[in-house]
Amino acid sequence: MYRRFGKRGFDLLAAALLIAALAPAMVAVALVVRVALGRPVMFRQLRAGRHGVAFTVLKFRTLRDGPGDDAARMTRAGRVLRALALDEWPQLVNVLRGEMSLVGPRPLPLDYLPHYSQRQALRLAVRPGLAGLAQAAGRNAVPWDARLELDARYAEAPPRLARDLLLLLHCAALAAGGRGASAPGHATMPALKNEKSI
Repeated sequence: MYRRFGKRGFDLLAAALLIAALAPAMVAVALVVRVALGRPVMFRQLRAGRHGVAFTVLKFRTLRDGPGDDAARMTRAGRVLRALALDEWPQLVNVLRGEMSLVGPRPLPLDYLPHYSQRQALRLAVRPGLAGLAQAAGRNAVPWDARLELDARYAEAPPRLARDLLLLLHCAALAAGGRGASAPGHATMPALKNEKSI
């Protein structure tokens, strides 16, 4: 049942409840972003969804506008939002729209698509998610090859409610502790540039 109908139904119900419960906190985060970074409060970017179909992902802004890499443009407020994964909360709207799931591989930029091996491209068989195997393994601290392999493993396994709930709880615990928000030696996550290494 979860495989055919329940996963989407669970996503809809849980996302709606989370948006209602988190609404006051989301307003507070939006105000922090407005004061620290100005307008716009939201960051929008095209990402690859299920089967590689493009959609606009929503996030709270964490970087200043202007030249420089992520480390140069990262604000103190942005660093905290990323560490606690608060910048990801607007993606609950993407879940309601059916563009994302609560659990699945993280949505990545469209220009990463040519870099996937055949196995890595399995991640596109399912909706991208807020949480997943790679996030549970350490979020952005997990190197690309390992991360994409974990995404493929999630996509090829039958959906199971118990597994998804455990992944959500594990990822929430990592975020609450502020662990894994950035790759070692980087402010965020370095771009994927490998040439089909798996």
